[in-house]
Amino acid sequence: MLFQSPPYTRYDLNFSLAGIPIRVHPLFWLISLLFGISSGDPIQLVIWIAAVFVSVLIHELGHALAMRLYGQPSQIVLYAAGGLTIPGQVRWGGDWANVSLTPNQEIFISLAGPGAGFLLAVLIVAGSVAAGGSILVTALFGFIPFPTIMFPAANQIVTSIVMTFLWVNIFWGLINLLPVYPLDGGNVTRRILLSADPWNGVRKSLWVSVITGGIVAVLCLFLMRSLYMAFLFGLLAFQSYQTLKGRGLY
Repeated sequence: MLFQSPPYTRYDLNFSLAGIPIRVHPLFWLISLLFGISSGDPIQLVIWIAAVFVSVLIHELGHALAMRLYGQPSQIVLYAAGGLTIPGQVRWGGDWANVSLTPNQEIFISLAGPGAGFLLAVLIVAGSVAAGGSILVTALFGFIPFPTIMFPAANQIVTSIVMTFLWVNIFWGLINLLPVYPLDGGNVTRRILLSADPWNGVRKSLWVSVITGGIVAVLCLFLMRSLYMAFLFGLLAFQSYQTLKGRGLY
């Protein structure tokens, strides 16, 4: 979940799933297109956009369904920075009132997004193996177990679909768990530190966000050779630092 909800446009795609309103901002499609266009393959580009759309939607549905579990309605927005699940209000006796959540409930809601993506990845792996695919576990970045699924040569498109979905859900799920605000891992870190230290928990969580974001930005630049990822985490680290300054929480 990143940044703030974008303004409405006439080109928004609006629908609902399980009673949850969903809005797709046009920049979501544009950014997805820009990230996938480097493949140079129209089929792979379509697979990439579909995988990003479904995976981000599943991630946000994880948040939304967890919120519903605790009696809080929500709506989902997919936009340039990914996805955002916005808390709603509950109507009690004709009046509108916010639902108060405990720290543990908020932690569960934050983890439900990446958890939904990991569950989707597990189901895809299980379905692929059942359909005759072979699985090989490799090491992502040298230490993170990552499943590689291979189908017979005649099913290269199926292999591409499966691996694209696995990459988006596993890699981005892990990225989202980093203790950088406002990623899900940053929200979890903030709640844990606030529970342990109500006076300085926010300040500590912001410093964790600044340091982690800076380190990840450098690693993305020199190890992954990704200017986008380096810029993203550098921006998130800077925003956390600005929040520290703005609140006088040095």
